[in-house]
Formats: sequence, structure tokens, C-alpha cells
Amino acid sequence: MSPVVRRQSRVMRLALPIMLGMLSQSMLNLVDAALVGHLGQEALAGVGIGGYTMFMMTALVFGLSSSVQSQTAQDLGAGKKAVSRSLGAGLLLGALVGIPLSCIAWWQAPALITLLSPADDVSRIAVEYFRWRVIGLTAIALTLCFRGYWNGLQHTHLYLRIIVIVHVFNVLVSAGLIYGIAGLPKLGANGAGIGTTLSLLLGLVIWASVTVKKNRPWGYRLPSLGAVRSTLYLAFPHSMQQLWFAAGYVVLFWLLGRIGTESVAVGHVLVNLSLLLILPGVGVGIAAMSLVGEALGRDDQQAAHRWGIDALSVAGMLLTVLALPMLLFPTTVLAIFFTDHGLIQLGTLPLQITGFMIVLDAAALVLAQALMGAGAQRTVMLLTLSMQWLVFLPLAWWVGIGMEYGLLGVWLVQLFYRLLNSGSFLWVWQRRRWLAQTC
Repeated sequence: MSPVVRRQSRVMRLALPIMLGMLSQSMLNLVDAALVGHLGQEALAGVGIGGYTMFMMTALVFGLSSSVQSQTAQDLGAGKKAVSRSLGAGLLLGALVGIPLSCIAWWQAPALITLLSPADDVSRIAVEYFRWRVIGLTAIALTLCFRGYWNGLQHTHLYLRIIVIVHVFNVLVSAGLIYGIAGLPKLGANGAGIGTTLSLLLGLVIWASVTVKKNRPWGYRLPSLGAVRSTLYLAFPHSMQQLWFAAGYVVLFWLLGRIGTESVAVGHVLVNLSLLLILPGVGVGIAAMSLVGEALGRDDQQAAHRWGIDALSVAGMLLTVLALPMLLFPTTVLAIFFTDHGLIQLGTLPLQITGFMIVLDAAALVLAQALMGAGAQRTVMLLTLSMQWLVFLPLAWWVGIGMEYGLLGVWLVQLFYRLLNSGSFLWVWQRRRWLAQTC
């Protein structure tokens, strides 16, 4: 076996559990929608809006995962005994940020929901659902730290095992609380929120138990101020990136709404398909983060650079295979979601463009994560958000609405944006200035 194939195989071994775990999360979202959907369209809309608001809140703590993972991987490569220093710092930050943030969000839930849903019936359901969900924000923050720690140690199989347990528990408890099954109270949409929060708490207990059992990481002492500062320094840019990236999708759908209802319907399908199919690229990128960090911890800069390229080749092959049905059989794919021939016709060419975008996205998906493994979170944030907010969204408005090219125009602009974005990440990676940002 050649060295390149050996490295690619290692990338796949690390990435596969992450991919499967992310896929199970996507499937769980569909199951939740199906469970709530039987309560009526208002309940489904309320849970959808409440869930998206919760996603925005989660973005504020999401950077803890990459921060802990990149530092853990570098400490592992350097052979340090105290590889859990960043985990302790992340857990402290997660508690300090998560607890007050969840309290404020619970208190201001009506104001937050009103920004997305002016309808009284829908907003009432959304507020109640969101309040049950946001109780678990601190659990999410702490879980992200544990996940980043174990991914940094390259034990990605733990993520898959734990998330499957959590998801099965979530489905069973949520179904019971929504419909009053097995003697549980019938709580409707609120039951879905309670079930999800309880499953998050279960997941946190499992992560903590496994961590304490396997290596008792911190000696039960508070982390140093330096460790907290380093963890916050790396976490903040990634959290801001996630928050504003998600906000960019709100603006995108607002633009599609200005074009027409049909464009919104087709756009939702295209976006959800692309977000689902890029998961292998994200999984490979997370694996690359650990491998790059470990190599830099050993002070092997050449190996760190090579891991990024090897991971990119793996992601490129996976995403190309996944894009083929959209490129070759677009009408068949769209027929799964639409019966209206007009919508299928409207979405055919944009779906093929989406297929090309998924392949082009490989470099951005993988190298962004690899750069985080080198501690270059700020570079990733600036590049990602500048491309989205300064290039894509203004051009999408100008071409799609101003020049009246509609949905097709927006998707052509998005194709150009993805090409430019991935090309920029590849250029940054090849220049290797990120080596100077190693944490």
C-alpha cells in the first residue's frame, strides 16, 4: 500500500464515525418533523421556528468544539501529559457562557421568536418549544467540549456510539411525550422540546462518565487562566462564524421570498439537500483537524500540510459520487419532493448547479477545518464571512432581484461564490502562512 493510500485510509477511518453520527442527526431531524407534523401545520411551523432559533443560540457556543479539538490534537502530537488542559478550560467556559445565556434566552424568548414569526398561534408554540430546548444549551456547550476532546485524541468512534444512544432515547421519549404513550403526559409540541433536552442531558452524562472513567483528566482542579484564554481565543471566531453564516441563510431565503413562493419552495429543497450531502466533507474536515493538529504538535509541518491535501482528495471523491444523481438525474431527484411539474422544471438546472457546488465545496469544507487544527480560526472566520456577506449575498440580490434572473440567477451566483471560496481556502493552505498561527 502506497503512503498516500495509507494516509487516505487513516482519514477515512477517523471520518467515517463522524459522518455516520452527522447522518443520524439529519435523520433525527426528519423523524422529529414527522412526529410533530401529525399535530398540524401550526405545530410543525412553531417547532421549526423554535428549532432554528435554538440553532442560532447553539452557534454562540459551537466554537468550543473546534477550540478544544485543535488544542488537544496538538498536545497529543507534542507528547504532553496534560492533554486535557483545553477540555477543562472549555468546560469552564461552557458553563460560564451557557448558564447565563440560556437564562437570558428563556426570558427573552417571545422577543426572539417574534423576529422570525409574526403569527400569534405559531409564535406561541415556538416560544414554548424554544424555552424547553434552551434549557439544554449548557448541556450542548459542555457536550461540544467533550466531543472536541475525544475527536482530538482521534477516538471518533465514541461520538458515533454516544449519539446513536442519545438519538434513540430522544425518539422514544419525544414520541411518548408528544402523544402521551406509555403513561407519559400528552404534551404536544412541548413534548418534542422536553424529549430533546432530556436526551441532551443523557448524552452529557455519558460523555462525562466515559471521560472520567478513562483518564480522569483534570485532577478535579480549575484550569489555568492561560488555558482559558487560549480556548476562548480559538472558540470565539468559530462561534461568530457559525452565527453569521446561519444568519446568511436567513437573508438568502428572504431574497428568494422576494422572487416568489415557488423559488422559496425549491430553494428550501436545494439547500437542505446540499446541507445533507456535504456531511461527508464536513466529517473528513473534522478528521483533518485532528491529524493536522497532531502533526503540528510533533513540529512536522510537512506532514500537517500533506494531511490537508490527502483529506481534500478523499472528500473530493466522496462528494463527486454523491453529486452524480443530481447532475445526471435531476428531474428524478426533484420528483421525490415535488409533484408539480412547474416546480420540477424550475428546480432542474439549479439542482444540477447544486451538484457542481457540492464538489467545489470540498476544498472549503476540508481546509477550513484543517486550518482550525492549526489554530487559524480567525483566518477561517474572516474568509468565510467575507465571501458570504461581501460577495455572495450582494451579488445574489443584484442578479436575482435587480437583474430579474430569479432563482437560476441566485444559484449561478452561488456557484461562482463556492468556486471563489474554495479557491481562496486552497490558496491560503498552499501559502502555509497558517503555520505561524499554530496554538
